[in-house]
Amino acid sequence: MMTTTRESLLRLEQVTRAYGLGERRFIAVQDINLEVFAGEFVALLGPSGCGKSTLLRMITGLIAPTEGAIYYRGERVRGVNRYATMVFQSFALYPWLSVRDNVALALEARGTPSDERNSRAEKLIDLVGMDGFESAYPRELSGGMRQKVGFARALAVEPELLCLDEPFSALDVLSAEALRGELMELWTGGQLPIKAVLMVSHNIEEAIMMADRIIVMGTQPGHIVTEFAVQLPHPRRRKDVAFEALVDRIYGTIAGHTEPEATEIGTAPGTPGPTRLLPDSSVPALAGMLEHINQGRGRHDLYKLDEELGVEMDVLLQTVEMAEMLGFAQVASGDIQITPLGQTFAEASILTRKEIFASRVRRLPMIQWVMNMLSVAPDHVLPWKVFHTALSLEFPADMAEQQLDVAIGWGRYAELIDYDDRDETLSLDPSQGRAMASA
Repeated sequence: MMTTTRESLLRLEQVTRAYGLGERRFIAVQDINLEVFAGEFVALLGPSGCGKSTLLRMITGLIAPTEGAIYYRGERVRGVNRYATMVFQSFALYPWLSVRDNVALALEARGTPSDERNSRAEKLIDLVGMDGFESAYPRELSGGMRQKVGFARALAVEPELLCLDEPFSALDVLSAEALRGELMELWTGGQLPIKAVLMVSHNIEEAIMMADRIIVMGTQPGHIVTEFAVQLPHPRRRKDVAFEALVDRIYGTIAGHTEPEATEIGTAPGTPGPTRLLPDSSVPALAGMLEHINQGRGRHDLYKLDEELGVEMDVLLQTVEMAEMLGFAQVASGDIQITPLGQTFAEASILTRKEIFASRVRRLPMIQWVMNMLSVAPDHVLPWKVFHTALSLEFPADMAEQQLDVAIGWGRYAELIDYDDRDETLSLDPSQGRAMASA
């Protein structure tokens, strides 16, 4: 009996990417093992902060792994991977160049003669359905048309591996749907001059609609949880029973299950143990979700919630994580169950909600850390930079800033923390200062 061996293009072995040094270093992704074969469309799927884009940048050679190795066709990738190219979520076109010149620019960088690069650029423009717009400028194009030019420019260098970093997320719903369909028509029809596609997404339905294999990633640190083979014929339909069943399974895998309280809330910055990142969500989003769940039996399929609430999966999962962290909901087997405390919060008056929220949020180590620093400061006031500098010892600067923004937002609603944008200072809310003075 004859066996066929798949052609391996890309292989990652124990790849880790960390920032910072020592015990306080932040690990973006850890111990990633992954292989991509010729003829595959693979999707990397997971919530924000799981390191999907970091992986893509390492694969294309824009950044290097801290540990482990990346191989392409058996050769270790050092520097830019000349076999791979990337399409970003932002269109990244040069506004002073025409469509033709934007596409040809990639060829010019590789020393292709002028006549040849213009000819190849026009063929690619035609391939992605932009013929007739060769002399147009980006300002004249819609978002979907600009992204088509981005695809053409990426294909100009004749890559074997096309890497897509959430290429449809900056588009409106209809434009994104149309571009996904056109891309799949070219891919399944064998018209794209590439051997494989690796796409980062946070949209489960998008991944199932397009990919042959879905790699599910988790957070803190970013890691591979599992993978799913998508054995549905093209074109795929969202309302098919098999499609919906796979959505439900993947949602359950990504959402996981509610951990014990100590794990859910983590430890304070600068102390032993993992610092749990605050989910990037808000009280209005939390209240809206809990009210919606509470209208039914208090239990809901997660995969149905994003459509009912009109939010993206990534946004919903951040709000779900917020509810878990505060003890307002529990997650298991792809379902979310509101707790008695969450039900009380959902049904409470405005003032009572604030009191419940304050009692729960002040026990979170990140919030406690901010309040403790302010409690020993002169007049209970400290510059924003002090907190940012401290957090930057554990997280990349942009993540430290995001965490401060969330902590300030939650702290202000709970009337625990105040922030003055004029001089960029944090302070204890006056009520907290008076309580400490009388203690």
